Amino acid sequence: MIPVKIAPQWHQQLTSFFISEKWQTLQHFLEEEQLGYTVYPKTTEFFRALELTDYTQVRVVILGQDPYHGENQANGLSFSVPNGQKLPPSLRNIFQELKNDLQIERYDSDLSDWAKQGVLLLNTVLSVRAHQANSHQGRGWETLTELILTKLSAAQQPIVFVLWGKQAQKYKKLLTNPNHFIIESPHPSPLSVYRGFFGSKPFSQINTYLVAQQLPEIHW
Repeated sequence: MIPVKIAPQWHQQLTSFFISEKWQTLQHFLEEEQLGYTVYPKTTEFFRALELTDYTQVRVVILGQDPYHGENQANGLSFSVPNGQKLPPSLRNIFQELKNDLQIERYDSDLSDWAKQGVLLLNTVLSVRAHQANSHQGRGWETLTELILTKLSAAQQPIVFVLWGKQAQKYKKLLTNPNHFIIESPHPSPLSVYRGFFGSKPFSQINTYLVAQQLPEIHW
């Protein structure tokens, strides 16, 4: 059995998924994968984003794709790696834009401090086979992602949804509540960072919106 370690309000919101046949099928797939391959992140960190940021605490969603597939990188939060690890290119570019946008020089690569402030760092797929990008796509995680985003779209609290790249932007159709704010730009990967990610100023946009909603800024 895959441990489902998530915050209490998420349990209430996501019960329909975790009692579904789709979750049973996904668990079976993951258990089979772990018998033959290395899977990232650790099983206990699959749901780390939903553990650190509970449903009513969410102020910002940064939607990633699948976890990093290199050794000692994925830690259950989109774009985040443990402190002391070499920065993946996308995260390095995110930090470069943070510096350009808000003149903040960030050194911690573990983004759990963002998560604890209400930034849901959610990957659309929560696991990956080592060294094989996108290897767990289409196995059932996307059903959970869609449910999470639908529940957040229905939330009363104002939320900023950050959709970097075409994969994340596919989920925009679920975000139907006009009370929320959506930021879209190219992905921070080296392939697309110069097509509009650099200069998009997402961090100042987020804080400007939160202040306008009489909410605290994120300390990036």
